[in-house]
Amino acid sequence: MSEKLIEANGKGFLVLLLPISFLIIFLVSTWKALLALALLVISINVFQLYQWQQSCQKVNPTFHQMIRENQGKITPIELAMKANFSGTQAKRYLDSKATEFGASIISSQEGGDVYYFITSSILGNILDSSEPEKELTAQPITKTASTLLAPPPPKPEQQEADSESLPPASHEEVKIPLEKQLVFGSLIQSELAKRLNVYSSTVYKRRNDPEFPEWSRSRDPDGIAWSFSQKTKEFFPLDEESTS
Repeated sequence: MSEKLIEANGKGFLVLLLPISFLIIFLVSTWKALLALALLVISINVFQLYQWQQSCQKVNPTFHQMIRENQGKITPIELAMKANFSGTQAKRYLDSKATEFGASIISSQEGGDVYYFITSSILGNILDSSEPEKELTAQPITKTASTLLAPPPPKPEQQEADSESLPPASHEEVKIPLEKQLVFGSLIQSELAKRLNVYSSTVYKRRNDPEFPEWSRSRDPDGIAWSFSQKTKEFFPLDEESTS
């Protein structure tokens, strides 16, 4: 009984040993070809990655311009048309940028994806435009002796100027030179409102007014006129000589 068991085990071992032996012989005889094939595959992947990185560097300026023009909103088809990309490449590029900058991806009703990239200027405009305007509550008028003896009310022009101006700043506040404020050559709405010593909502209401440059010049501490750009949603000085 034991001899039959030993013989059966030996045959089973031979059955396993034969495929392993053939595999070892195959690897020993073809290891050079397999190594060359592996190196070829790695080289192709590295070259494709290099080409992709070069393409991304060429597209980066177009991507940044579209972010500024569209207020952070961009779709793969828009990028493909602007950067001469295929749809698959445009989506791959935007997915990598969304991971890098933490953008939001929202599926539109048409079935495509919309990427939202939030920058500091865009966030500032959103917060400034959503700022509620302060309204004065109506007070009942009672004619009393103190009312009759009170001084006449201010003129509408003076009343509007007083409502737009902020309280005077503290003497301990350090004034920042214009050169340091114009790091990117422009100011956002909240920065210009602080410079003009008015509320941000006041700048928002007046920025499209044709008389905005003269109005801003009258309030600017350096007498600089400012203009609003609809394209970038930022404010630029008109007197370049004053900023140099």
